[in-house]
Amino acid sequence: MSDKRKITVAYGDGIGPEIMEATLRILEAAGARIETEVIEIGEKVYKSGVSSGIRPEAWDSLRTNKVFLKAPITTPQGGGYKSLNVTARKALGLYANVRPVQTLTPYVASKHHMDLVIVRENEEDLYAGIEHQQTPDVVQCLKLISRPGCERIVRYAFEYARAYGRKKVTCFSKDNIMKMTDGLFHRVFNEIGEEYPEIEKDHRIIDIGSALLADTPEKFDVIVTLNLYGDIISDIAAQVAGSVGLCGSSNIGDQCAMFEAIHGSAPDIAGKGIANPSGLLNGAIMMLVHINQPDVAEKIQNAWLKTLEDGIHTGDVYTEGFSKEKVGCAAFADAVIARLGQRPTTLKAADYSASVEAEHAFKLTPPKEVDAKKELMGVDVFLDYKGSPNDLGNALSKLNGDGITLTLVSNRGVKVWPDGLPETFCTRHWRARYKAEVNPGVAPVKHSEIVALLDRIQKAGFDFIKTENLYMFDGVKGYSLGQGE
Repeated sequence: MSDKRKITVAYGDGIGPEIMEATLRILEAAGARIETEVIEIGEKVYKSGVSSGIRPEAWDSLRTNKVFLKAPITTPQGGGYKSLNVTARKALGLYANVRPVQTLTPYVASKHHMDLVIVRENEEDLYAGIEHQQTPDVVQCLKLISRPGCERIVRYAFEYARAYGRKKVTCFSKDNIMKMTDGLFHRVFNEIGEEYPEIEKDHRIIDIGSALLADTPEKFDVIVTLNLYGDIISDIAAQVAGSVGLCGSSNIGDQCAMFEAIHGSAPDIAGKGIANPSGLLNGAIMMLVHINQPDVAEKIQNAWLKTLEDGIHTGDVYTEGFSKEKVGCAAFADAVIARLGQRPTTLKAADYSASVEAEHAFKLTPPKEVDAKKELMGVDVFLDYKGSPNDLGNALSKLNGDGITLTLVSNRGVKVWPDGLPETFCTRHWRARYKAEVNPGVAPVKHSEIVALLDRIQKAGFDFIKTENLYMFDGVKGYSLGQGE
């Protein structure tokens, strides 16, 4: 029986086929004990009429092999197909996106020193991709954050730090503004952090945190953050370190794992033979650690570092007067292969002797089950309406009933009735907040009463486009106040 680990491989779009071919050549030359099963996904599959970009038999391969080495996939901007990258991460439960970034000065130019790991939540946030156009001039995107999602990624970050000897974990969020969604993430970080007393913990608001990451990245060790923020700051960190083309990432779940470069398909340079395969190669090195082949991972990474030390550089990191030779994708792979068995002399050599055991010892306990007393206290009704705030508020207040009263009309989150400011700019997207007249011994609002309210609203000629129920959980508001409320 073969001792080779079967993995699924996709060559991807744009520069994908070039960098995958280079990466697989290096893996083969280094003696990686793998057997590849190739699937086709992405642009060609989209154009064949499969809107998801992946056929059922490809899913079967991923679920059977459980390890996926993927080249970049083209995702249309501003329309078209959904991102297959996001679909794969979510469908396979790959909740942790791990992106190590380190500087390689002086061989790759950077103004800073960094050696950090960004642990990005991979399934939730705005990447849920739930969007709607609700009026002719307003669209929405739902930001979904769950306690189990927060718990899993935060615990993964602390377990990663413990396993790899990292000293500090920093949480990035924007909970001064998004007090409920980002606030939940920050609270869970604080709760779980208490279980790791040996690890330093701190928190940064995402805006100043990003600025510090670009200016003084040595302040950070492990960063854990939400999906969109993690996507942005990992590119910032990679570019500050020298090039987005250098960094790989792992996408880890309970059952499956996917490994890739952090960059896109770069169709503008596809077929020119000039792409840097380093990002995908570093993703493959992470894959080798994951599948218990640290010896091969170490051999490849040290050969890659030695290649950079020797000044053999692709165009994205080539520096005139410092680099020795400017090479393309295939020639760079040849240079790495020629140095297999060598180690860098200045850069820190890779050592994965303890990493596999540590990584597979992560104590990823299941998220806690949370329950709470849930009371319905009212409803936000969103409307498509042409007219003034006062006319709308006065008309809607006449529809009060069943102990439910109009308390607020807002536009894009800002209170405009009662007592709004005439300077506030309004679109056709309005929120009418109806709340219960709370009295001792009076039961909370019934769903039937909300249905009756909506019936009154539509009979009065208003176009309601969405509703959001207002709940209390264990006596705590489960909804935010309007700005100015």
